[in-house]
Amino acid sequence: MHALVTALLIISCISLIALVLLQSGKSAGLSGAISGGAEQLFGKQKARGIDAVLHKATIVSAVLFFILAIAVSFLKI
Repeated sequence: MHALVTALLIISCISLIALVLLQSGKSAGLSGAISGGAEQLFGKQKARGIDAVLHKATIVSAVLFFILAIAVSFLKI
């Protein structure tokens, strides 16, 4: 059982890394620092298309990662 949960944890870890790297950056460099204040003032636009799918998949993968990490720690005891 411990080996199965550990294998699932490794798979979710790799998928979480890949999903984060696939997402587009929200701001870049000095221009992002300047426009960041304007985004907070006027609100951000919602992500559309593939960005929205990647965002939701990242959240699901992160939740799964934390659940599996807790499960592995309890199974070691």
